[in-house]
Amino acid sequence: MSVRRLVGGSLRTRLLLFITAVLVAVCAAMALTTVFVQRAYLLGNLDDRVTDAAERSLGVASLHPELTGDLTFLSESGHPAGTLAARLDADGTVLAAATVGQDTPPQNLTHAQTSALSGIATDGSFHTRTVPGLGTYRITALDDHGVRVLTGLPMGDVQEMISGLVVVEAVVAALGLTAAGCVCAVVIRRQLRPLGRVAATAVEVSRAPLCKGEVTGLTRVPERHTDPGSEAGQVGAALNRMIDHVESSLAERRRSEERVRRSEERMRRFLADASHELRTPLASIAGYAELMNRGTDRVEPGLAWRRVTAESARMTGLVEDLLLLARLDEGRPLESAEVDLAALVAEAVWDARAAGGGHDWELELRLDASPLVLGDQARLHQVVANLLANARVHTPVGTRVVAMVETRDGLGTIRVRDDGPGIPPDLLPTVFERFTRADASRARATTGTGSGLGLAIVAAITAAHGGRIDVHSEPGRTEFTVELPLTGDLGADTLTWSPRASLL
Repeated sequence: MSVRRLVGGSLRTRLLLFITAVLVAVCAAMALTTVFVQRAYLLGNLDDRVTDAAERSLGVASLHPELTGDLTFLSESGHPAGTLAARLDADGTVLAAATVGQDTPPQNLTHAQTSALSGIATDGSFHTRTVPGLGTYRITALDDHGVRVLTGLPMGDVQEMISGLVVVEAVVAALGLTAAGCVCAVVIRRQLRPLGRVAATAVEVSRAPLCKGEVTGLTRVPERHTDPGSEAGQVGAALNRMIDHVESSLAERRRSEERVRRSEERMRRFLADASHELRTPLASIAGYAELMNRGTDRVEPGLAWRRVTAESARMTGLVEDLLLLARLDEGRPLESAEVDLAALVAEAVWDARAAGGGHDWELELRLDASPLVLGDQARLHQVVANLLANARVHTPVGTRVVAMVETRDGLGTIRVRDDGPGIPPDLLPTVFERFTRADASRARATTGTGSGLGLAIVAAITAAHGGRIDVHSEPGRTEFTVELPLTGDLGADTLTWSPRASLL
């Protein structure tokens, strides 16, 4: 048996039993009330007729008070068949008793029948007695100046009417209960259908391999079974929300695990690359130191010292770059002051022109507002210097490099564009990662090798200032874009300037 059928059937059965019990109780209460009311009405009507018959009999008997056993009044018209009458003495003993027959003279009662009428007081109260051979009677006794008469009428018609009413009500109640039960079964089945679907959905979700990271494609309760107007629909909607929460939680956990895995991979790669980069200058320093220690004439002492100094400076720069990245990763606060991007980029272009005179350097300013940003001037200068150095090192002599400063929509934008060979498409997604190099595709103007940390430092410093960096590259055009939030708003200005032309 399926879970849906088990849950739905059990609840449906309990609901049907409960509703059936309520309907039976209501029908029973209505039937009993109807029977009691009808019985009271019929008995009241019968009591009135008994009283009339008793008063009429007493009126006739009072005409001859000396005849204590006279029952001739039963022969008079007006007494229905079955009427019972008796004369009583002062002690309530029956002196004479007879009953009216159908088209026959009154018939005297036997001793056994007379005994059933004893003990009835003559106070006009009503009594129900069963007379052997005659049936059940409604009886009363009256007294008028010593004349005592007992009169009774049969209750057969009343009892038959009440019995018939009970039978009719029982039949009607049975039919009504059957019809109500069928209607309730249909209604309950329709109302509990969403609950069955909820149970089936819960079972399917419980069978999903959630521990293996399967977070998509979980079954949902159909939309038609999530009507907020019904309790079952509310349960279905709540289950769907819970499944959504489970999926989102599992997805977030999977993303976190993926981030941790990528972070560990980057850390391992970073340590391997850093170890390799540090091992190279250390090996050179150790080699030259060993040669100098041996006093060999294979290398001049001055050259050895220059190489040791150069490799030491290289290693120092690498360590400083690593420390800077570590501080930025830790979120250490930078110095904060207003920095003029136009002046900062102009200085960086001058420095780049001095370091790489074989390139064509240009500075372009397009200012719609004051190019002031809030940040660390030294670090922002390092951003521009690294971008310009990247363009100088990875492009051939004669390459045109343009540094542009723009202000628009509350942002200060620095663009460094060159018309060199470009960055390979497969290298673009990782160009800002640490120890990424593009030596194979972009021609180098020098024979040295960089550490591969320059663009990573640019990205880290830009992010620390609340900005963003992007790169677009194709053969003949490579452009790095740095966007930083502005702090001021002044007039507009447009300027194009070439350091080479100015110096000339």
